[in-house]
Amino acid sequence: MKSENNLKTFFIKLVAITFSIIIIINVFYNIFLSDKLDVLNKLSSLDKETADLIKDKVRSELKSGLEKEQILSDEDAILIKRFIEKISSEIK
Repeated sequence: MKSENNLKTFFIKLVAITFSIIIIINVFYNIFLSDKLDVLNKLSSLDKETADLIKDKVRSELKSGLEKEQILSDEDAILIKRFIEKISSEIK
């Protein structure tokens, strides 16, 4: 009689834990992953016209950046220079 009661308690706990894990995974997916997966799906399913629009936008931003006298701040320029020097020293 006692072993049947223990077995019944075990199965109730097993079912409760299983449902809890399913709910946690579902909430995690809906909160964190679904938005990022939607963005990736949109990027991967671009048609030619949308891709051309994005290319044109990037080109126009590059042109407007080149027309500026100084693109980077002094701090950013120093960081990029150090980064390039580190990469070139690791490549050698």
